[in-house]
Amino acid sequence: MSQQPTSPVRLRSTLGGVPAYVPGKPAAPLEGVTAYKISSNENPYPPLPSVLDAVTEAAASMNRYPDMGVTELTAALSERLGVPATHLATGTGSVAVLAQLIAITCDPGDEVVYAWRSFEAYPIVVALAGATSVQVPLDADARHDLDAMAAAITDRTRLVLVCTPNNPTGPAVREDELRAFLAKVPQDVLVVVDEAYLEFTTEETVPDALAIYRQHPNVAVLRTFSKAYGLAGLRVGYAVAHEEVATALRKAATPFGVTDLAQRAAIASLDAYDELEVRVKELVAERERLVAGLREQGWEVPDAQGNFVWLPLGDEAVPFGQACQARGLTVRPFAGDGVRVTVAEPEATDRLLEVTQEWRSSR
Repeated sequence: MSQQPTSPVRLRSTLGGVPAYVPGKPAAPLEGVTAYKISSNENPYPPLPSVLDAVTEAAASMNRYPDMGVTELTAALSERLGVPATHLATGTGSVAVLAQLIAITCDPGDEVVYAWRSFEAYPIVVALAGATSVQVPLDADARHDLDAMAAAITDRTRLVLVCTPNNPTGPAVREDELRAFLAKVPQDVLVVVDEAYLEFTTEETVPDALAIYRQHPNVAVLRTFSKAYGLAGLRVGYAVAHEEVATALRKAATPFGVTDLAQRAAIASLDAYDELEVRVKELVAERERLVAGLREQGWEVPDAQGNFVWLPLGDEAVPFGQACQARGLTVRPFAGDGVRVTVAEPEATDRLLEVTQEWRSSR
């Protein structure tokens, strides 16, 4: 076969420094064994009937463009959260809204400060904007080192990301330490509190991010319908920010990005939150069972406040992932750091605890 010619198209030089996003792999089939995908922090429950009905009805008009202003969902969120509609901006998942936040704050060469390891998309969206990542190591407990993050802020810093609970390690920041951190941040630097996993938190010390946003004009709150609400496949997220920031976010949004199906599903999910909360509580109980089982086996597991648990395996992360795959479990290894496992069906928890026990016994 002849080699294809190299394209003469001139691409942006910054692409060379953009890491590839590694999605969670689907569960590989294993004869005689039910395979479980616990690599992507998805909600394992199927859509609620009322949400599915809303999507089905919306599908009948998918030949039409959606409402570009996402008006009804914005109104529903405004009422639910007690914030002005002008302080809300939506997008195709919180990752897209995050990209918009960087687009409206950063020129090429500007800096974005965030903890590391944290959400895998952070360095990607920063690099694509031509901005510079300033990664501040987590502390010994896999938590944000907010003092070190404050010290990392320079005249070039335009945005700071605080992921709480932190994906993939699990701990959440405390309200007192977040407030102390904000007192050190210059007022012209936007601080984004990424709360993708907020609904799973149980610690009383977690921040009331909306109260903090109301008191700090340079704070934005980022949330998603992908996790607790179970709408990962429909892509809808939002930010709460003061009007100037929210207006700029709406300007930077992809036109017609949030589909009518996604908007209808999100509204129906807000209406059905009592039912969804039951599922969230069941996942939290399963998380606690998994954490307790791992610690009983001798694992040092960081505080888990999302719908996932972190195993700090270091250089053994990839081999452990392969051991799980051989048992019909797909997990998310981060080479050289650790493995994130999503809380899912009880059967998946049972099998994971078998694998982790075997792993420790063989070491």
